[in-house]
Parts: sequence; structure tokens; C-alpha cells
Amino acid sequence: MIRAFLYVPFMFFSFSYTLPLRIADESIIPARGETAMIDMGVLGESQTRRELAHLLQTAVEQSGRNRCEIAREADLHKDALRRTLIGERSPSVGEALRILASSGMAPHAHLLLFLGAGGDQATRWLQTDIAQFFEELVGELPSALERVLGNQVHDVKPRWAKGTAHRVARLLADHIDELERKDALLGEGSASFGGRHG
Repeated sequence: MIRAFLYVPFMFFSFSYTLPLRIADESIIPARGETAMIDMGVLGESQTRRELAHLLQTAVEQSGRNRCEIAREADLHKDALRRTLIGERSPSVGEALRILASSGMAPHAHLLLFLGAGGDQATRWLQTDIAQFFEELVGELPSALERVLGNQVHDVKPRWAKGTAHRVARLLADHIDELERKDALLGEGSASFGGRHG
């Protein structure tokens, strides 16, 4: 089922796609000498460490596991884990992944959500099926794009990302609606059958 969703980018790119507020050949890459429009304040060390600590601490608390067990599985000294969770210590990427995994969370999904969408989004999706879906999606997507698009993968434009994301979300919503309709029909059929033979 998940693999079927991965063909959405191919369907999307096969249509002519234009943005009403941008010309067709517009590039989002800044011209030489210009700087990218990134708020460097949100990338500050103290703020990043604080937000990551909040995510990891929430994951540990929601896991219901003993911190000593998590520290041991994550290959961390228990004091290093404590300092990481209160924001006094910056964990490495590997340490953050291991803390999330030892807490029973989808490690890559939550770290990617933290980097791409922020700590609040990553925290909201802790212990959810959508996080596990995202974990498998991001793991499969690069190879799926290369397999389906072939050489066209180099023709993909960054400005198409937002529209593609909305199309994937719409496809998932339609799929869920279809499943609910089928479940309702099956339920009505079972009730009718039981009524005739009751």
C-alpha cells in the first residue's frame, strides 16, 4: 500500500505544472553573491540544543522505560543522558537516533521532522502511526524516485516540492475515505445478513 503512494511524485511530474505567481523557468537558487533567505537565529546552538532536548526528553518520558535502560541501550553514560535531556549537553546525531530508538520511537522520522519542520511537529508525532509511516516513506522515497523517474530525476525542480506534498496528502485522504466507505458497506452487509437469519 505504501509503495503505491510513492508513485505520486511520478504522476505529479508527468502533468504540466505551473505556479500562478512564478514564471515557468524561475529558479529558487539565489544568484551569485546573494545569500539564502534563512533565519540564522533559529539555527543558533543554544536554541537548537534546547528544542532537541525537549524532543528527546518527551520521547523518554512517553516510553515508560527506565532511564538507565535507555542510557545503556543508547550506549551513553546515565549522566550524559541526563545532561542531554535537560539541554546541558549537545548529543551527536548517532546519540539522538539511539535515544529515540531506545525510547521506542521512529528515530529517523523524528530527527528529520525536527530538522525540517521543527521540534514542535516532531514532538506532536511521537508514538503515532503517521510517524512510522513517515519513517518508511523517507526511507523508500529516494530509491523510488530514481526507479520511477530514471534520468528525469535530474529535471525535478525544488519549487515543485510543496505541490507534491499536498498531492500526496490528498491521495492519502482519498484512500482513507475509500477505506471508510468500504468498511461502512461491509458493516451494513453484515447487519442485513444477520437480520435475515436472526
